[in-house]
Amino acid sequence: MRASPVTQRLLAWYRASHRDLPWRHNRDPYRIWVSEVMLQQTQVATVIPYYERFLERFPDIVSLASASIDEVLKLWEGLGYYARARNLHRAAQAVVNDHGGVVPTDAKTFASLPGVGSYMTAAVQSIAFDAPLAVVDGNVKRVLARLFALEESVDRPTGARAVQKHADELLDRNHPGDFNQAVMELGALVCRPMNPLCDECPVRTDCAALSRGAPLAFPVRDAKRAVPRQKIAVGVVSDGNRVLITRRAEKGMLGGLWEFPGGKVRRGEIPARACAREIEEETGLKVEVSEQIAHVKHAYTHLSVEIDVFHCRYLGGTVALDGPTDFRWVTMEETSAYAFPKANHKFMADIRQALGRRQRARSRKQRSADN
Repeated sequence: MRASPVTQRLLAWYRASHRDLPWRHNRDPYRIWVSEVMLQQTQVATVIPYYERFLERFPDIVSLASASIDEVLKLWEGLGYYARARNLHRAAQAVVNDHGGVVPTDAKTFASLPGVGSYMTAAVQSIAFDAPLAVVDGNVKRVLARLFALEESVDRPTGARAVQKHADELLDRNHPGDFNQAVMELGALVCRPMNPLCDECPVRTDCAALSRGAPLAFPVRDAKRAVPRQKIAVGVVSDGNRVLITRRAEKGMLGGLWEFPGGKVRRGEIPARACAREIEEETGLKVEVSEQIAHVKHAYTHLSVEIDVFHCRYLGGTVALDGPTDFRWVTMEETSAYAFPKANHKFMADIRQALGRRQRARSRKQRSADN
């Protein structure tokens, strides 16, 4: 079946204009898969150094499968959306255990792996194996919604189905990987969310939105909900030169990462009291909350937090976890071996300074006592 003129122009543009990206240097399905996982909701410029470090440490699927989740999360630290890393690790183990270490070439089998949805299946299978599957991501939605002036919201099932239908119809079944990358590349470089470069678009003469003089009216989207705000109290529980860190449950936000214990401040509760309460509830330890170390703000895509960080003196007791799945008593130098949420890194230097001041004060007090 001969590709449509729109498809032909897209492919010709892509082959002449695409970016030289490290995951485009070969068709190794594992490397393509890693890149696609990292690129979900993350910009290319951010992904490249993570991708290169990740593949230097895990050059093949067997090395990834045999690694600990802590090592995987540490390499992922700062990239965000950590469920991606956990699912990729679990999927790698499934490939090694159930498929002899070979990435399945059957789309249905590949789609059954942890964390692999319809987009991931179409992207990896088309680029690596020429499977005739059309991808739909944010860039594709924008390009096709403008190209066909789709009136339905792409955030709703009817709009999503309309985009998928057009993607399927335009797909070049002889070169599905190149075509999918062409549409995504067009959305990234030319058909941008704001300030689209319509004069540079290879399919501008076919674009219904441009013919209406209203490319920015598409895609139609549902109104965004207000991002909720949450106050958090965190405690640095010290016992000599060691501090307590706990591991978040794997399911849920920031799953599997390490953090300083704490939690939500209840309505009407002061942060210092919330800190002591949360630490006792999560770890079973009694602590004495003393100085405030830091106050930081951090924005996630769906949540904005304000974090008050306190120094807490360990009074005694045995750790009995309720919520966290593991704990460690470590020095601040040793925390560098663990993966922490980005919000925690905002106050790491403040913790080191505060603990350093306390250590110097104790040393001066000891010298005075000796004299």
